[in-house]
Parts: sequence; structure tokens; C-alpha cells
Amino acid sequence: MLNNFQIVAFVPTTDYKRARSFYVDTLGLEFISEDPFAMVLRANRNMVRVVKAAKFTPAQGTILGWEVTDIEKVVRALGNKGVTFEKYPWVKDERGLGIWTTPNGDQVAWFKDPDANVLSVSEHR
Repeated sequence: MLNNFQIVAFVPTTDYKRARSFYVDTLGLEFISEDPFAMVLRANRNMVRVVKAAKFTPAQGTILGWEVTDIEKVVRALGNKGVTFEKYPWVKDERGLGIWTTPNGDQVAWFKDPDANVLSVSEHR
């Protein structure tokens, strides 16, 4: 039933100003509005609601990700904008970019937002 509708993603933050700088200026999401409940952004046709929290513990895994068509190009471009990609010890990446190639050939790279939420970009074969 829900397959015909857009996804709305929710991301917690403790600081709207810092989150807006990261998500809008660094990642390039479109700013829509901000109120006491959430900062609303748009990523392609999907809504991302950055929700203000007094404090929270970031999830242990990825909470938001983007499927991209050229992961190496995207990782390099984001790196040039100051995004630091996680270098997990189990990721074997000769390019030194933190891109993991899964056994089926998909590729994933992880990074954190200013609140330490884990985000990712991935390319699927």
C-alpha cells in the first residue's frame, strides 16, 4: 500500500543552525521551512524533517542514505566540501576513500553529520 507514496525521513539534531549549514550548504538539500518542531528539507522529491532534540544518543547504524550513480565522484566531491568519510578497519579500499565494496558488488561509504548521525552514499549494481 505505501509503495505509491514518497518517503519522509526524520533526523534528530540539537542545533538547527549547525544542521542547516551541513544539510543545505554542504550536502545541497533544499531548505523549505523551519518551525519549533522541525526544519523541513527536500532531497529530490523526498522530505527530510530535521527534528530538534534537547539531547539524544545517535543510532549505532546508518539512519539516512542516498543512492548515487558514481560513488567515487560523489565521495570526492563531498570530501572537497569538508565531509569526512568513516574509515572502518574492515573496509578494504585501495583508493583510500572509505568506500566498501560488498560481496555482490554494491559500494557504500559512510559519514557523520554534526550530531554524529551516521549517513551513507551507495551505488548499487
